[in-house]
Amino acid sequence: MKYLSPRWLPGGHLQTIYPAVFINKPVTPLRRERWTTPDDDFVDVDFLDGEPGKPFVVMFHGLEGSSDSHYARAMMAALRERGWSGAIPHFRGCSGELNQAPRFYHSGDAQEIGWIINRLYQQYHQQHTYGKFYAAGVSLGGNALLRWLGESQHHADIVSAACAVSAPLDLAQGGVSLSSGFNMIYTRMFLKTLKPKCLQKLDQFPGLFNKDAMLNARDLYEFDNVVTAPLHGYLDTDDYWHRASAKHILGDITVPTLVLNAKNDPFLPGQHLPARAANCVTLEYPDHGGHVGFATGNVPGHLNWLPQKILHFFEANS
Repeated sequence: MKYLSPRWLPGGHLQTIYPAVFINKPVTPLRRERWTTPDDDFVDVDFLDGEPGKPFVVMFHGLEGSSDSHYARAMMAALRERGWSGAIPHFRGCSGELNQAPRFYHSGDAQEIGWIINRLYQQYHQQHTYGKFYAAGVSLGGNALLRWLGESQHHADIVSAACAVSAPLDLAQGGVSLSSGFNMIYTRMFLKTLKPKCLQKLDQFPGLFNKDAMLNARDLYEFDNVVTAPLHGYLDTDDYWHRASAKHILGDITVPTLVLNAKNDPFLPGQHLPARAANCVTLEYPDHGGHVGFATGNVPGHLNWLPQKILHFFEANS
């Protein structure tokens, strides 16, 4: 399934923005569960209940995403058509309600990914006799999933196959890309939702971080330096971006995994994409597609190529 971009949708920016904003998202009813985390916080997980014996797919969303993101809605619709089951776990603070702990979520959140996957596997895969168990991650969620796969190695084998889409495999180069020119539109979009959450977090935990420095952050480097890095055990942005980047552990993965990144992704330009990985990892870098775009068809376009690509890989590699 090679990706070919529509002629009416040229360039990485249009291929990123148009699918997220202008293509109708399919509607699939989901069931929500709230789980208590080991540190007495909570995460909300949205479920699609399929047919017994058929596969289960968990998908981790991107920065400030949710089960309402275009790629999540498209995946749940594709699963529903097949009778498969699925889940979209929300990273802390992304389900519409602020979480209760000082921490948020981040690109290297392998421990959180592992806790969620293991609970899903035990609670829903074994008890309900599902078929294969698959994991996908998009953007930040893809990077965090790859970190878990690489750090866990054979302990991740409960997952039959995995896929990371548009993951920021090199966070430092991605940060540079998002800090100038037209790409600042994406940075402003993220900061527009992150900063109000941080103000709420300071109401919960006064003095948790420097309020003025957070509000004055002009890009993700400055924001991560004040908030993300120190809240999650990193020295600073440079330490966070280096240690959390998935590119370092692609050679350690033991689960069949697809890494799908468009070369014209504004979040991580093609020249920074890794060239080597473990034998079980397929690095697929189409020329076009933007950041989690991959629209197809005539105007107004469709979102179904990406979920079909992921599910086809799962079926062929497990």
